[in-house]
Amino acid sequence: MRLGINLGYWGAGMDSDNLAVAQEADRLGYSVCWAAEAYGSDAPSVLSWVAAQTERIDIGSAIFQIPARTPAMTAMTAATLDSLSGGRFRLGLGVSGPQVSEGWYGVKFDKPLARTREYVDIVRKAMSRERLSYEGEHWTLPLPGGPGKPLKLTVHPQREHIPLYIAAIGPKNLQQTGEIADGALLIFPSADHLEETAISHIRAGREKAGKTLDGFDICPTLPLAVGADKDVSALADMFRPYTALYVGGMGSRKQNFYNQLARRMGYEKEAAEIQDKYLSGDKDGAAAAIPERLIDQTTMLGSVERIAERMQAYAAAGVTTLTLAPAGFTLEDRLASLRAGTEALERAGLA
Repeated sequence: MRLGINLGYWGAGMDSDNLAVAQEADRLGYSVCWAAEAYGSDAPSVLSWVAAQTERIDIGSAIFQIPARTPAMTAMTAATLDSLSGGRFRLGLGVSGPQVSEGWYGVKFDKPLARTREYVDIVRKAMSRERLSYEGEHWTLPLPGGPGKPLKLTVHPQREHIPLYIAAIGPKNLQQTGEIADGALLIFPSADHLEETAISHIRAGREKAGKTLDGFDICPTLPLAVGADKDVSALADMFRPYTALYVGGMGSRKQNFYNQLARRMGYEKEAAEIQDKYLSGDKDGAAAAIPERLIDQTTMLGSVERIAERMQAYAAAGVTTLTLAPAGFTLEDRLASLRAGTEALERAGLA
């Protein structure tokens, strides 16, 4: 099992430290450094900045939002980043959510599965440097009846095949991801529930495409906080606002994929309470309502030994790249967490 890091959203108050975190992960042999985007910083700018100041670590988008760019633009960006980084780019895509898609980008959040499938088709066709023509429900290239003509990407990516990941949560999206992608980006993953909430659906998609899970990268992200095992409860409290935001407030009442995931993990009553409190404006109450076990199941908390045991559980569940989001009040805390991650991987016998 490989390790990755996720720098999260730029502008979250840790910008001055993030480059040092990426460089330390590069030195320690982490496999990939992911960056996110929502409606603040854009991921390509962050990734190009990191790639220019690291040597070996891959850079990955987690995610490029599908409503933010045409598929041809995404292919251009992917090819450029792969070329500039010396073949270190991984392309992660996702549909975002209805509030961001419609409120920020002005793109209707409809038929997300069909839209994703067409988007991936076009991106892959463009990156293969075929002349780009496509007839679909959501995109038609070139536009009919006008001066447009099929064009070919002029940039040569460093590699013939840039790994393509999809951020997926729901069963249908997970199945399609297994069918059409090279990897899955997962969030709030519990090793105890990973088979029924994610991997079984991915496996079904691979089988539909006539493939197995061999070579498919299952890549969950988990926040990491290192400390004494007796302090796990206090460490869990660090992630109450984060968990409340996603389970309670990320999306609408009807379309909150993270809330639905918590319900599938057995927290139906608690997920409803968290959402009710969060959407009513009681964010502190929502955070307080989160069961400590839910946080503990979806983060890496405690001593190196405890984290090593958790890593073994994720590896046994089928994870191939475990992405850590190191938490800490200082840069040194975050760097120490990165070092603890590599030590835990070695103690788990997974390095």
